[in-house]
Amino acid sequence: MKVTKFLKQNIILALLASLVLGGCGDAKVENTDSGVTADTSESAVSSKDQVTFDWYINYSWFNTKWGQSAVSKAITEKTGVNVNFITPQGNEQEKLNALIASGSLPDLITLGWWEPQVNDLIQKDMVYALNELADKYDPYFWTVSDDQAVSWYTQEDGNIYGYPCSSVTPDDVENNDNIGSNQTFLVRKDIYEAIGSPDMTTIKGFENAVKKAAEEFPIIDGKPIIPIGAHFFDDTGNVSFDQYLQNFLAVPYEKDGKLYDRDTDPEYLEWLRMFNRLCREGYLSTDVFIDQRIQMEEKIAEGRYFCMLYQYTDMAAQQKTLYGRDPDSIYIAVDGPKNSKGEDHVLPTTTVNGWTITMVSKNCKAPDRAIEFIDYMISEEGQKMVYLGIEGVTYDVIDGREVEKPEVLELLNTDRAAYDELYGADDAYWMFQDNVMQQKWHRQNDGPTSQLEEWTYKYSAYTGQYDVTFPTGSDEEYTNEQLNRLWGSTLKELLLSESDDDFDATLEEYREKRDALGYQELTEKKYKYVTKAKEKLGLD
Repeated sequence: MKVTKFLKQNIILALLASLVLGGCGDAKVENTDSGVTADTSESAVSSKDQVTFDWYINYSWFNTKWGQSAVSKAITEKTGVNVNFITPQGNEQEKLNALIASGSLPDLITLGWWEPQVNDLIQKDMVYALNELADKYDPYFWTVSDDQAVSWYTQEDGNIYGYPCSSVTPDDVENNDNIGSNQTFLVRKDIYEAIGSPDMTTIKGFENAVKKAAEEFPIIDGKPIIPIGAHFFDDTGNVSFDQYLQNFLAVPYEKDGKLYDRDTDPEYLEWLRMFNRLCREGYLSTDVFIDQRIQMEEKIAEGRYFCMLYQYTDMAAQQKTLYGRDPDSIYIAVDGPKNSKGEDHVLPTTTVNGWTITMVSKNCKAPDRAIEFIDYMISEEGQKMVYLGIEGVTYDVIDGREVEKPEVLELLNTDRAAYDELYGADDAYWMFQDNVMQQKWHRQNDGPTSQLEEWTYKYSAYTGQYDVTFPTGSDEEYTNEQLNRLWGSTLKELLLSESDDDFDATLEEYREKRDALGYQELTEKKYKYVTKAKEKLGLD
C-alpha cells in the first residue's frame, strides 16, 4: 500500500487537532505559561521548557527516528522531551567501549542486560541510581515501576541503575495464556505447501523437505534459493544452531541437581550432524556463514529462504513486505525439529531480565527530566501511547474498546517502515515496552505476523533462572568469555566439517580444550547463581 501525500496531510492535520484539543492519551492536558502539564494522578511530568536528550541505542540496525511520527511528536508535546537517537555504525561493542573510555556518554544509554558494559558503567560510577533520582525528583517512579523488576535489578548496594524493557516474570507466564516466545521455525508458505506440507520434526523428514524444496524451486525471482536460514554467526556461535535448536529439541537445562551439558547432548549432536551433511551436499549455503543482519533482511524480504530457525520479531518488517507483494509468499510457523520422543518444544519467553535496560548517564544534562521521562514511558498512559498511539489518529474507542483504524492497521501489515515513520505506535519505540501491561489493548490482528506469534503460545516457558552473568572483571567472567569463544569457533567447524571423522575429531578437541579452560569448575559456580535466582523468583 502506498502512503499518498493526501493521506499524510490528513493524518498530520488530525494529529495537530488532537494535540491542540489535548487528546493525547487519557490524561488531562492543559496549556499553561510554562508548558504542557498532565494530571498528576496519571503522570508526574513537569511543565518545563523542552529538553533534547541524546539517546544511545546499542544496535546498529536500529534506524527509527524521533520527531517525525505521530507518537513521538505526541510524547514530546506531553513530556517536553525531544530525542536524538545515536546508534553505532558497525561493531556495537567497539562503539560503546569507546564512549565509556572517552567519558563521552550521551544522556541515555540502552543496551542488552547481559552486556558486560552494564556492570562496567555501574562500577565506574558513570550512571545514576534511578531510585535516587526518583526520591529526589519524581517519586511517581515508585507508583509506575514494576516491583519485581525493580527488586530483580536492585544491586547489592541497594540501588537500581537501569530499567528493563520486555520484562516477564514466572507469574506472568503462569497467569497468561497469550505470552509467547520469539523463537520460531519458519517455512515459506507457498513452497512448503507445494512440496506437500511435510513433517519436518524428524531428522529424515527435515532433510528430505530441504532437498525437495531446493530441487523443485531452485530459483526465486531470478536468484538461487537459500534452503536454510539462520541468525548470523558471531564470536560466540549462532543462536539458531545452538540455543534455538536445543530449545526446539527440549534439551534440558539441568539434570540431577546439576547444570546439563546442552552443547554435547546426543540428540542435539545428531541434528548438528544432519546440518553438516546438508552443508557438505550444498544445501547449507555459504550465505549463512558470512551474512550479517542487513544482508539477511534483504534476502528475507525477497523470500529466498525456504526455512529458518529464527526470531519472528526480527523479520516482521520483511514479512509485511512479502505479504504486500504476494500473501502466499509469506513465512508461516510450523513444528520444527523435535527429539526422538517427539516431545513439545520448550521455547523461552522473555524473562524478568527482559531484553534491554536503559540507564541515565551522569553526563545527562537534565537528570530530573530524565527520570520524569522514564516514569511517563513506563506508566500505563505511556505504554498505551507507545503501543496504541493516539485516539482519533491511530485508533478510535468503540463501545468502550480501543479499535485501530483500518487504514492504520493496513499500513502496519503491509509497510512497517512507512508505519513507523508516519505513526510510530506498535512499540516502534520499544525501549520501555511492557508486554504484559500491553495485553490490556492487545489487538485481534489477522495480519501476516499474528500466526507466527500465536503459534508459540503452546510451547512458551519461563527459563530465566538459567540466565547467568558474572561480575565484570572477575575470573569467572573471563573464563566464561573464553569458553563462549571456543564454542563459537567450534560450532562453525562442526557445521563445516569435511567428513564424519572430521566432525568427531573437532568435537573431541572441543571437549579437551574447554576442560583445560575450567569448564567443570565454572559450571558448578553457574549453578550456584541458578539456585539463588530460583530462590529469588520463588521457583524452588
